[in-house]
This record gives sequence, C-alpha cells and structure tokens, in this order.
Amino acid sequence: MIQGRFIALLTFPGVIIHEFAHMLFCMWTGTRVTEVKYFRFGSPAGYVIHEHPSNAWKAILIGVGPFLVNTILGLVIALSASSLRGSGNITVTVLWAVLIWLAVSVAMHSFPSTGDAKAIWSTVMAKNRPIVAKIVAIPIVGFIYLGALGSIFWLDLGYALVVTVVLPTALGITVWY
Repeated sequence: MIQGRFIALLTFPGVIIHEFAHMLFCMWTGTRVTEVKYFRFGSPAGYVIHEHPSNAWKAILIGVGPFLVNTILGLVIALSASSLRGSGNITVTVLWAVLIWLAVSVAMHSFPSTGDAKAIWSTVMAKNRPIVAKIVAIPIVGFIYLGALGSIFWLDLGYALVVTVVLPTALGITVWY
C-alpha cells in the first residue's frame, strides 16, 4: 500500500488527468457529478462520484475515458519533448526531462480502475440494457481487471513506455536520448 501511495505521489499529474478525464466524459454524457477529488493522499488517490449514467453506452464512455485521454495526452507530451532532445542546452535538457516525466506519469494512469470496471458492469448488466452494450462491456471489464492484476507486475509503467517510446519510434520520432 505504501508503494502504491508513493507511486501515486510521484506520478500525481497522471492521477489528476485520469480523474479529469472521468469528469470530462461525465460532462459530455450529461451525467451529473456529485463529488470530485483530483488528487489526495490516500486510497484511492483521486475519484469522481457521479450519478448512474442514463444508458449503458454513457457508462462505458465514462469508464474508459481515462484510457483514451491519458494515452493520447501522454503520447502528445512525449512527441512534444522530442523537439528538445539533444540540444546540449542545460535548460532545454531539464525541460525535456520534465516533459518526459509528465508524459510517463500521464500514460501510467491510463488504465481504468477496478472501481471503474464495477461501475460499468453494474450499469451495463442491469435489466433492459442492450445486448450489444453487454457484448462490448464484458471484454472491457475483463481488460480492466487484467490491467489491475498486471499493475502488480508494473504493467502500467510498461504501457507508459510503449506510449512514450515505442509508439513515437514506430512513427520515426526519437523521444529519448
């Protein structure tokens, strides 16, 4: 538990963006939010409490919002850092390092939490929800739980490195020294 809190503190921008993404998707889907903590010292490190979404698709979007937002933002920040690489100027090098830390921090918090999975599940599996939404939600919820299990083995850091190193490299852009 102490390790998790330390990592959350070290990567706090990712926690904030993760919760902001939930908030953003709540706003976009018209789902009323009752409480938000973008970052706190505790478990969980942040949260968004909202009313039940009016339909299954909104629940799925709110749940996976951080995966989309954190992944894209982490990649964009890493790509932005690439232009600063190798300048030789100490100020620029420090800015590069800060951007890389920010990119990795944001990308590390891409995976939705098990709480997000439970919220998707409870809304989507309710009576009278479309079968297609259930078919879509089941693998998403499974993926979220696998991500939570994988975080024990630093899957979240591995994912962040894929977003900030592998994807830019695949695009022909060198981000890291």
